[in-house]
Amino acid sequence: MATALPVEQTTTGFLWLDLTRKCQLECVQCYNSSGPDGDHGTMTRDDWFKVLDQAAELGVWHITLIGGEPTMHPHAIEIASRALTLGIKVEVYSNLVHVPATWWDLLQREGMSLATSYYSDNASEHNEVTRRPSHARTRANIIKALELGIPVRAGIVGDNEQRMEAAKADLQSIGVSRIGTDHIREFGRACGSQNPDATNLCGGCGDGRASIDPTGEVPPCVFSTWMGVGNVREDSLTSILSGPALSEAVDSLRADWGKKDKDNDQGQKQPCNPDCVPKNPCDPRCEPNDACRPGTPRSECGPKN
Repeated sequence: MATALPVEQTTTGFLWLDLTRKCQLECVQCYNSSGPDGDHGTMTRDDWFKVLDQAAELGVWHITLIGGEPTMHPHAIEIASRALTLGIKVEVYSNLVHVPATWWDLLQREGMSLATSYYSDNASEHNEVTRRPSHARTRANIIKALELGIPVRAGIVGDNEQRMEAAKADLQSIGVSRIGTDHIREFGRACGSQNPDATNLCGGCGDGRASIDPTGEVPPCVFSTWMGVGNVREDSLTSILSGPALSEAVDSLRADWGKKDKDNDQGQKQPCNPDCVPKNPCDPRCEPNDACRPGTPRSECGPKN
């Protein structure tokens, strides 16, 4: 078993809980090849609860429930509720194809927010990506969430700039203000039979963040699923996040990008969001979307294709 550093030396503040590979859709560019034939893995309800309890002790302040479609996981509502009870903010990254009434109730609680992917203002173009007639339901549920006062952010992923700009304009027209864009990352279904290429990552994986997949494996982020550095069913979350395997993985990713820190090409620190709520504008908690900015140059995409 890995030897853990003291808790105060473990600086992870954000986790993706990658709950499931099951999804109603089968997007052509899905980063982890989720779909109708996917499953919920081997992590049990109690396993996820244990992760959350340890995360709270470590100072994790924000999680994103993702997949697959996280609302399809049988214990997702309990997992989200547990996190809120522990003082952890929860974002649910959903395709918004179907949102049960119980989810709408939960999403209106303080500390909850939604994220979704949106590919085009044109239904046929959006549906071409998702391989299902999903556009109308996703758009309608975005509108419903906004009407209920639920914070919503949207990620537009694609390689057609005109289509992406039209999608952004459509989202803005219905009231979405937090919109990120990025090109397609060649992982999962998007890379076909090719081996994953670490240079498709941003190089910041594992830096204050990590992911836990449906089997309990912990990669540095949801995109780097092949780089597991430990399993929460075998070792404590603390020992994994403060252990040598994660440090080695982070160093490897940074080496791939030729950077040893978060400085940009001019040697200046990346600017922080000046509009964030905490008193210190450079507090990493000022903008949850900073938890995933895959790509170089840095983008504002959500961690889901």
